[in-house]
Amino acid sequence: LVCPLATARFQSTVTMEEKVKAPPMVYITGEEMTHYATELLIDQWIKPYFTLEEWETYDLSCKNRDVTNDQVLLDAVEAGKRVGAIFKEPTITPSAVQVKELGLSKAFGSPNGAMRKGWNGITISRDTIHIDGIELGYKNPVFFERHAVGGEYGAGWDEVGKGTLLTTYLPANGEAPFVVDKRDLTDDHNVCVVYHNPYDNVEKLARIFFQRCLDAGITPYVVTKKTVFKWQEGFWETMKKVFDADFKEKFEKAGLLERSGGDLQHLISDAATMQLIRWTDGGFGMAAHNYDGDMLTDQIAQVHRSPGFITSNLVGVNDDGTLIKEFEASHGTVSDLWHDHLAGKETSLNPLGLVEALIGAMQHAAMLQAEKFPDDAAKQETKDKIINFTEVLRTAIHNTFRYGQGTRDMSGPSGFTTEDFIAKVAWRLQRYLAAQLEESPPPTLGEPSRRFRRNFDVDREAVAKLFSKYDTDGNGQICLEEFEDMLIHMNVAPVVRPDAAK
Repeated sequence: LVCPLATARFQSTVTMEEKVKAPPMVYITGEEMTHYATELLIDQWIKPYFTLEEWETYDLSCKNRDVTNDQVLLDAVEAGKRVGAIFKEPTITPSAVQVKELGLSKAFGSPNGAMRKGWNGITISRDTIHIDGIELGYKNPVFFERHAVGGEYGAGWDEVGKGTLLTTYLPANGEAPFVVDKRDLTDDHNVCVVYHNPYDNVEKLARIFFQRCLDAGITPYVVTKKTVFKWQEGFWETMKKVFDADFKEKFEKAGLLERSGGDLQHLISDAATMQLIRWTDGGFGMAAHNYDGDMLTDQIAQVHRSPGFITSNLVGVNDDGTLIKEFEASHGTVSDLWHDHLAGKETSLNPLGLVEALIGAMQHAAMLQAEKFPDDAAKQETKDKIINFTEVLRTAIHNTFRYGQGTRDMSGPSGFTTEDFIAKVAWRLQRYLAAQLEESPPPTLGEPSRRFRRNFDVDREAVAKLFSKYDTDGNGQICLEEFEDMLIHMNVAPVVRPDAAK
């Protein structure tokens, strides 16, 4: 018998001599130091093994958004919806000062809102990154689901004086409108803010969150401020309903509710803030509204060393029900290192968050292609090769850190520069992939033929005559009925024992 686990790695190894065509993926480029580093690692880690003609690239730098009057953002959103797998570099949302410095026609807003809306955003999954043998902050994984829509980010607002503010709801079904809120403004200077939280997709968020926690073996919690903000009760109720109906029994069997009192536990956001500092053993997940999720994941990043050790994955849904996933690093463009680079100084950027995003996008692209063409053996092989390659790449990166050859945030002043670290990982990656090819696949195990035994004395001519006797239709094969007749005639056919039915 052949061991499939032992041979899969040999069949799935990529080489520089036979490049693999990478599946369709949208690549959104940004700017400054993270763009420079990403170009380096793609050139040295990806292009030697893959052809990228199926990747669609969109330049979301401030200057290109200005030149295209932001059409490039609309094009990127459309492509992301069509393709379903997106890798995004950090981008700049220009301040008033940067508008002048870059010579922009206006201050373009963050592209995130357009992406979340265009891709029917459900959740932003943010997880801690871990390297075996190196303690970063939390000892075990911490997951977070941040509701991708609603809240303050899409708020309407204005500065007003004294007067009355009415918030009126006009039902889409034609029923009579009514006032949601009425308040008298008595100050001369007021800021009025109006926003809402769409809850239709909270059930999908719940299923994504609970399944991820279950798969990872961690305990889930739901975070709101519902004791004060009564309107948040619906978020908790939906999460609890999904949990009780479809997940509670599974978590109980896995023994994952012991730390939460045997049930899904609700945490007030204030308490969650404290627990994030206390629960440094990790092994838990939290789900929250958009704004709370933004704040709490920043706190997780600080406990876990920095935003560079946190993933960020926007999950949306396409019209056909397939998941759209956009992967990016949780940090910005790292302007200070970029200015040092432009000044000719050495830099040491840790690209771990960027690489985890790229790995996630490549894996999702491969999965989507394999699911779209289930009967295409070549597409299935490509998926296996990409999964193997990305796992080997992750091992090469982690080992480079473990061997004390990391960037300076991890290895101190003697750590590698941006360029040297990427080159070292490229060298180690090539060695690891080559080692998979150099190792001999495991042998096929089976019972050897008895004809090779020294005391083999079977009359093969007599065997051939006996076979012909029972091959009644002369087709060179003995069917089940012929085989049964032969066993009966030879008086060796198995018989039904009287006690067999007892």
